[in-house]
Amino acid sequence: MAETGDQPSDQESEQPRVLSLRDATMLVVSAVIGVGIFLTPGGVAKLLPQPGWFVAAWVVGGVLALAGALANAELGAMFPRAGGNYVYLRAAYHPMAGFLVGWLSFFAIFAGTVATLALGFTISLSSFVTLGPTSKIVVAIAVIWIATVVNAYATKAGARLNTVTGYLKVAALVVIVFIGPIIGHGRASPAPLFSTGTASLTGFGVALSPVLFSYLGWNASVYVAGEIEKPGKNLPRSLFIGLGICTVFYLLVNGTYVYALGMQGLSSIGPHDAPVGFQAGRVLFGARGSDLVAGIMLVSIFGCLNANVLVGPRIAYAMATDGLFFRGAARLSAKSQTPWIAVIVQAVMATILVLVFDEFPDALDYTTFAIVLATIADTSALYVLRFRDPDRARPYRAAGYPWVPALYILANLAIAFAMVRAKPVECLTSVGVLLAGAPVYLLFAAARRRAA
Repeated sequence: MAETGDQPSDQESEQPRVLSLRDATMLVVSAVIGVGIFLTPGGVAKLLPQPGWFVAAWVVGGVLALAGALANAELGAMFPRAGGNYVYLRAAYHPMAGFLVGWLSFFAIFAGTVATLALGFTISLSSFVTLGPTSKIVVAIAVIWIATVVNAYATKAGARLNTVTGYLKVAALVVIVFIGPIIGHGRASPAPLFSTGTASLTGFGVALSPVLFSYLGWNASVYVAGEIEKPGKNLPRSLFIGLGICTVFYLLVNGTYVYALGMQGLSSIGPHDAPVGFQAGRVLFGARGSDLVAGIMLVSIFGCLNANVLVGPRIAYAMATDGLFFRGAARLSAKSQTPWIAVIVQAVMATILVLVFDEFPDALDYTTFAIVLATIADTSALYVLRFRDPDRARPYRAAGYPWVPALYILANLAIAFAMVRAKPVECLTSVGVLLAGAPVYLLFAAARRRAA
């Protein structure tokens, strides 16, 4: 396809391809397994107290992530450069469409996720030290900037940190899932599947918000496609292997929670009670069990936060190289060729969000709705590019096309509708961030035309 004013360049990435299949896969694992699986199952069980509905929500979350991964694997292999959905939508529709979703992804999804994880980190740390409201904010901001320094220094350094924390959290989850029930102190309920509550389709849709947040990161490797070795082969593999590992562990961990606490105990956990991971750890491992889980959470959350700090800046970098963002965001460090200024800009935005959303649940809903909007948009790009550019080289073709991507879009539309009804303020905030990008795009586009 010839390059036009509305299409991204197909030129080879300016960044060195330093990420192996293992690095890319563990980036997905580190980006997905973070705070959600330790904090959100109690809220999901409250909305879906029936065990069948509860398990179905986590299965559906994994299936939806897989459906999105199928589409993104084709798109990422087609455009093996930094930027993710910004690149796809720019090619499929118009530079403004790419910019708006890239803007939303950078300022709401990734910056919001980093802020949410930083706040989640303080929840775990509170098990070991007493943190007041101000102390929590200070710690959250400090964690953001520690990861920022590592990733601004070198991409490979950030990737190594991801790989190490990824292996540690998988090993820790093995301890919870297999060792806990075997050598643990027992369980809280003799009938863990018993429940007197009821569920509804609306409740199912709202419950998918924290579930989807817990799966956030399944597409992490597509944003660093310009730095992956043999992206046509390794990018799809990293998505499927990484997501498969995460889905299996999510189902096992939730099964362990049900075993330890029972559905009634799980669904009775309130927003001000100890997180579900702490309570299950106390039941399985005794008085110090919650401290054990808190330690595991600290490693898991920091690894997930670090993965998002690595991934998100590639969007700003891609927009800046196309002249649609501040020029400094396209600057690479002389030694490691890392977009260090974009990394710092994301950290500043995440810091602001920590100050605005100083509670974990509010930041979670704001971030999740933005994810739903962005994934609907980039999956639709698959159809447009299949129609407009059928002869373009596709190292991987999405399995289940056109039905699986269509079901993915419909499911996300239903989730978006349920979230708007239940959390209008947080959802409207995400929409506001999206719309705020329109005048910014017009300014950058005008400046680019004048420069041309």
